[in-house]
Amino acid sequence: MSIEGHQMDDNQDVSELDRRSSMTLLSDPADIFSHCCRAALYEKDIELKVEYVSEEEDAERISTHNPFLELPVLIDREISLYDMSVITEYLDERYPYPPLMPVDPVVRAKARLLIYRMTRDWLNPLHNLGTGMLRTPPESLKKSLLAGFISMAQIVQGQDYFLGPEYSLVDAYMGPLLWRLPNMGIQLPSSASPILKYSQNLFKRESFQLSLSEVERAMR
Repeated sequence: MSIEGHQMDDNQDVSELDRRSSMTLLSDPADIFSHCCRAALYEKDIELKVEYVSEEEDAERISTHNPFLELPVLIDREISLYDMSVITEYLDERYPYPPLMPVDPVVRAKARLLIYRMTRDWLNPLHNLGTGMLRTPPESLKKSLLAGFISMAQIVQGQDYFLGPEYSLVDAYMGPLLWRLPNMGIQLPSSASPILKYSQNLFKRESFQLSLSEVERAMR
């Protein structure tokens, strides 16, 4: 395996080179967990390298950082992190500006609960489908997504982002999900027009555009 002109002889060499680099995110180009991490990472003004890899083709390299051989993986010098929530929370704590979580502890707790519900009900099932673009979610999941976004329309009406005027980690998770709706065969009705406006606010952000892989751009 050759990375940045260096020939790797074993797992240790790969791991050491990764740690000498700037912060690196090993990311699947189509997986929604990876996209959520990219959306959060690009909100921070930090030196960052995103590498699109495959759990199958790059298993040897991934295994040096994550014993479960799963993406995404964040490598930041002396530490390797996996799990979407662990990565995004670490990111916001290490690089607190701009903040991605509310300062108020009650609002912050509500945001974490919302992210937990979103992950449990929607992101996990989508992740478990795999990364093939032609894999259609089951009807039960599509109905849950449609009903959920219709019910959320009143929450985002009249505000730019989910929690109010400031972008947060909730939005970093919402954006990749909303981006995939057409590809999943889900069309929001006119009653969800505030969600459509909200989604456009997310999509036009420079950070979101940077977070898109070529595979994801082809979803729309």
